[in-house]
Amino acid sequence: MLVIGIAGGTGSGKTTVVNKILQQLNIEGVNVLSQDNYYHDNPNLTLSEREVLNYDHPKSIDFELMLQHVKDLKNQQSIEQPIYSFVTHSRTGDHVTVEPKNVLIVEGILVLTNKELLKEFNLKVFVHADSDERLIRRIRRDTQERGRDLQEVLHRYQTTLKPMHQEFIEPSKNEADLIVPNMRQNSVAIDFLTTVINNSLKKVH
Repeated sequence: MLVIGIAGGTGSGKTTVVNKILQQLNIEGVNVLSQDNYYHDNPNLTLSEREVLNYDHPKSIDFELMLQHVKDLKNQQSIEQPIYSFVTHSRTGDHVTVEPKNVLIVEGILVLTNKELLKEFNLKVFVHADSDERLIRRIRRDTQERGRDLQEVLHRYQTTLKPMHQEFIEPSKNEADLIVPNMRQNSVAIDFLTTVINNSLKKVH
């Protein structure tokens, strides 16, 4: 199994890169695990308490479960992936059964910060975007898709997102084998990644 880690700051365009790769591939042979489903649950806290937690620190991620799931899939075992709600800041209690496939893409802002998870990746990718561009995308997503207030988004960016990006996410770029600048349509990097994955798929068949 080929395992690819794709990281980058919030709003950098990771999901867009993943989707472009999937569009060019045989979708049957690829799984995508999103870090967004592996936030700690914190059921002992109230909603207002959960709302003020720092979700951009590595400690907010259940890396232990994520790592176990990656290892299980590599060992040809299916997993029960949790589903996380950004509205309630908690797991919904539902799961998605994921069957092992030939390629596994693991994506999220912090997936290149965990030393144990890094060992499982055959290829590590960092999607880079200008900080202003990332902020604009984050505002658009949080206000339109997650029902956040603009002041809340800006406050969180200044107090949490920006410092966490500088402390953890940006340095994790040093772990990457490939850095994808995402300020324009980067077809060369997408084509390269697609070729690597296709070659891996061919070896399996």
